[in-house]
Amino acid sequence: MIKKGNKVKVLTGKDKKKEGEIIEVDRPNNRVKVKGINMIKKHVKTTKEKKGGIFTKENFLHISNLIIVDENKKIKKAGAKK
Repeated sequence: MIKKGNKVKVLTGKDKKKEGEIIEVDRPNNRVKVKGINMIKKHVKTTKEKKGGIFTKENFLHISNLIIVDENKKIKKAGAKK
């Protein structure tokens, strides 16, 4: 089962073969955010409270594109329980 803090490896996409740690889980949509993986640029408008600019942040990945890697570098199948 996928949960926050697990180490995972990306199987497909622009970040293929990269490893990272899960920082957020979206269970209803079977998606997760992985630290340093699938980075996007977010354009933010300047307001009175915040300075604007272009920021990079992680975007969600579907769990079917990931595989769990444990401490011994053994690979486990990623899945979600409903």
